[in-house]
Amino acid sequence: MARHLFDHALAESAIDRAFDRHVTCERGVLRVCEDLYDLHSYHRVFVVSIGKAAHTLVNALQMQAGDQFEGIVASSVEPPAQRRGFRYFCGGHPTPNQESIRAAEAILKSLNAQNTSSLVIFMLSGGGSSIAEKPIDDEICLEDLVATYHVLVHSGAPIADINAIRKHLSAIKGGRLAKAAYPAQQVSILVSDVPDNTPDALASGPTMPDSTSVEDCHRIAAKYGLIEQLPLSVRELFQRHALEETPKSDDPAFLRSRWWTVLSNASVIEACKSEAERSGFTVIIDNSCDDWDYARAADFLLARVRKSRVESGRVCLISGGEVTVKVTNGGIGGRNQQFSLDCAEKISGQNMTVLSAGTDGIDGNSPATGAIVDGTTMQRARVRGLDVKAYLAGFNAYPFFEALGDSIVTGPTGNNLRDLRILLAY
Repeated sequence: MARHLFDHALAESAIDRAFDRHVTCERGVLRVCEDLYDLHSYHRVFVVSIGKAAHTLVNALQMQAGDQFEGIVASSVEPPAQRRGFRYFCGGHPTPNQESIRAAEAILKSLNAQNTSSLVIFMLSGGGSSIAEKPIDDEICLEDLVATYHVLVHSGAPIADINAIRKHLSAIKGGRLAKAAYPAQQVSILVSDVPDNTPDALASGPTMPDSTSVEDCHRIAAKYGLIEQLPLSVRELFQRHALEETPKSDDPAFLRSRWWTVLSNASVIEACKSEAERSGFTVIIDNSCDDWDYARAADFLLARVRKSRVESGRVCLISGGEVTVKVTNGGIGGRNQQFSLDCAEKISGQNMTVLSAGTDGIDGNSPATGAIVDGTTMQRARVRGLDVKAYLAGFNAYPFFEALGDSIVTGPTGNNLRDLRILLAY
């Protein structure tokens, strides 16, 4: 049942369905949520699509408006087919590669060529922070950039804090793409993998006013002990207090800019909730453990679902957002499999099921996007001689779940709406 709920939520939150509701085009007038754009009134319309869902977004736009656009697509996966008029780049994730830098340079060059009679359609999705990237300082080489990303990703810091630093080290993030496109009319279509109250954290907010500051960067770096871990070229920017401030809401670049979220983690949660209710469960939604350590989140959610089961019988607890894992000696896996594995012993012998999975089809460095455990997992593991504690300590959850046949493998979904945790109690 948990896998059914997850698959249903993914299908209902598909990008083409979201565009049917929010992005349409009739007689040359493009509707993006509440905004209307007469495409014939612009001398040039240019599309920039960045992130794990970049290809899917371009396809959905062309399904609504036809094959009339030109632009740049930067994603971490190769496109099933290339659209006429678009240049394609295969950037790195979770760390940038040389193609990430080429993508950013191509985007900046194209945006600098726009003017007041241009319309720039930005389409942003999760993963964009590394997929298109150019350091703010030429002294930061690709090797140093990758090392910096590695330090940030494994710091245990929440994504909003990680992206605050990324923005101030980047020539395209934190509103700097909007500044490059000025004075063109701009609209950003967002498929969000960040908390709903921090939309400028999506892909590190390249088209939005930045709500974070240089001061925040120094505070975050100090809190997580990052300075000494960073490569010299980046460390010196912090030590010399040489980070440059990003564009804020009063910058002229945002006078003709609009932003609309067409999908987010809330979309997945609502689809899962509706299906669980149809299946006879009492549904509880609890996103309060977003950005918590995975073990703390597991204890909290399991306690909540156990209490609710006493009161309501069949219970489905749905939790969105992401948990954090501070990796000290990594094996193969990711935060979702680590969360599920931590739950295995805690629900052993009980009529409970726990699923944790990413909506992008990717969990950490593994081929899986998540995993399922239930009351029988521990018994089945013992039969196979699998030591749960050893796999947990080694951050090596994927081989454990592969051995039991309980990993969730979807392949890249072409979407990215954060994670979904489903806890069932009967």
